[in-house]
Amino acid sequence: MTDTSDHPETDPQARLRKLSFRAWRRGFKEADIILGNFADDYLSVMTPSQLDTFEVLLEAPDHDLYGWIIERDPVPDEHRSEIMSLLNAYYKKAYTKI
Repeated sequence: MTDTSDHPETDPQARLRKLSFRAWRRGFKEADIILGNFADDYLSVMTPSQLDTFEVLLEAPDHDLYGWIIERDPVPDEHRSEIMSLLNAYYKKAYTKI
């Protein structure tokens, strides 16, 4: 019998840990803060499809993704999604508390 407890492809909790790690460690402090806190608040309630979308967003270059989140730059059509809209709203809400 094979242990799948640490394989993100087969273990939902491992996938959430991996996505959280990637969200918190972008290498760009502003993006780390927004994406990490967003991940902490939303990953556990996302559907598998939403997790897929978030994972694709995390593949984008840091400065591009940050520009889309703060709405400095237009979001390319291939990255427009419910998750991107949630990130935009999350940033606006968090920014008012700073």
